[in-house]
Amino acid sequence: MNTELTPPTAVPSAASNELNADTPIMAFAQLQLAAPIARAVAEMGYESMTPIQAQAIPVVLTGQDVMGAAQTGTGKTAAFALPLLQRMMKHENASTSPARHPVRALVLLPTRELADQVAQQVKLYAKYTNLRSAVVFGGMDMKPQTLELKKGVEVLVATPGRLLDHIEAKNAVLNQVEYVVLDEADRMLDIGFLPDLQRILSYLPKQRTTLLFSATFSPEIKRLANSYLQNPVTIEVARSNATASTVEQHFYSVNEDSKRHALHQILKQRGMKQAFVFVNSKLGCARLARSLEHEGLKTAALHGDKSQDERLKALEAFKKGEVDLLVCTDVAARGLDIKDVPAVFNFDIPFNAEDYVHRIGRTGRAGASGLAVTFVGGGNDARLLADIEKLIKTKVELEAVEFEEDQPDIHKQGRINDGRRMYHEDGSAVSDNGRSGGRQGEHRRGSREDTYPSSRSVRAPRDYGRPAPAPRDPFFDKPYEAPAVGEAAAAPSWEASARPTTRSISANIKPKRKVAALFKSE
Repeated sequence: MNTELTPPTAVPSAASNELNADTPIMAFAQLQLAAPIARAVAEMGYESMTPIQAQAIPVVLTGQDVMGAAQTGTGKTAAFALPLLQRMMKHENASTSPARHPVRALVLLPTRELADQVAQQVKLYAKYTNLRSAVVFGGMDMKPQTLELKKGVEVLVATPGRLLDHIEAKNAVLNQVEYVVLDEADRMLDIGFLPDLQRILSYLPKQRTTLLFSATFSPEIKRLANSYLQNPVTIEVARSNATASTVEQHFYSVNEDSKRHALHQILKQRGMKQAFVFVNSKLGCARLARSLEHEGLKTAALHGDKSQDERLKALEAFKKGEVDLLVCTDVAARGLDIKDVPAVFNFDIPFNAEDYVHRIGRTGRAGASGLAVTFVGGGNDARLLADIEKLIKTKVELEAVEFEEDQPDIHKQGRINDGRRMYHEDGSAVSDNGRSGGRQGEHRRGSREDTYPSSRSVRAPRDYGRPAPAPRDPFFDKPYEAPAVGEAAAAPSWEASARPTTRSISANIKPKRKVAALFKSE
């Protein structure tokens, strides 16, 4: 069966290596995919292609290098996975020999969660073919990954660090790779994967097709493309660093103490069941998740200190709807595709303005509408907000949160020692429960009714004046009397009872030890 595909639209020539968003959107039925791939695509409900898919798929099918920029959530995975599977159908075979299934396509991604997600998508696309796929990433035991690699795979999805481990262990042989995909390349450079990428690419054949996809293009990305891509076709379907038009963005001026209350208020007003909540630190992520859990919301935390098993379980629970809020750091800001998430809350403004684009890209995916809420407090938030305005080229207007009910007052929730005391007009102290006096025992024994004064009589304040002076001894009021003659010769009683004189040598000095001598001293 001939599985080569003629693209339905004209492909740009090498002299014109740039495309824009004016290419008409096509249907997947027009691609004339191989029957097994077309069947899987139909089962997944794919009908019309997104702009990045409509422009990238025909170019990849011709074997040209691609440098694609698109907003997050626009279907970049299908844009490179479908044409690669289509081109590899000529190598499809049912043999059980690992030698008949060498690695022909390598997909590199920055995070474990994104690698696992892309691998699941590739498996769905190739479920009715004999093409094999596998995923390797850190945080998991290498033995199961090694066994899968030894069986032979055509499509290998990996993170750079773990792939190098398998290369050094001779588990992965990359000398027959025909296609390389660098997805979320800007993120890989941000977290320091450039040396690892250079090492991995050095193991690959020189003649290959290289695809580079990213939500944002930076000078570093362009230098990387110039080094490893050969005359690439540049595809940009959106302005660089632009946010999705389907996401409704709001910025609220809220102090730090009121952020949780504002989060509850917005969730209640909008009637939302699930949302991402992004924070900047691992410790802050864990603390916020515990606080929201105590306040009655089903919450899970996702950050770098969690084990890979815990992170995957948290994501799976969120996808199934068992968790209301997924509190996470920027480890979840890239590429995670969870359908029908209505909102994203930036509990903390990201330190890197580009992360704002990726955070809010977790909602409003594949043309759906979404809500992005950012809480702006004090400190450095004004400077970070200015960086976001500069990046997205939009002036932000701060809004005020209108609370339906007052925030709970800690002073009305029982007796709480806040270190303050009240005073009567006469200066006497009053304890926190409204009664005079300073004894802690009485304060602890006070009932809750004492917090709210009633019509009953109030105990009179105690007199905290100076105590009465002690009576004086009349002996000291007598005038001085000279002693008698006989008494003058007697020694005073304090001298008579004085301690006897001690030796002049200190008691701490040990006497010399007497040693027998063999001669007699004269």
